[in-house]
Amino acid sequence: MAYKNCEGYVDPTAGAAMAATTKEEQDVEKLNHKVIQSFRLLVDLAGFEIIGRVTLKHKKSGRVFK
Repeated sequence: MAYKNCEGYVDPTAGAAMAATTKEEQDVEKLNHKVIQSFRLLVDLAGFEIIGRVTLKHKKSGRVFK
């Protein structure tokens, strides 16, 4: 489905930009999930457990994961 602007006209340039942004956000989300899984495994292998929140910040996007 093509992206449409607020007036209802097809706007392929904005649609492409939004698709790229959405894909980048999804990639960061997947990477965050992998990092947390790896961190949990490492902590478990070392004989520890996580008892509080772990907060991560993606350096490139500045997005904070809590």
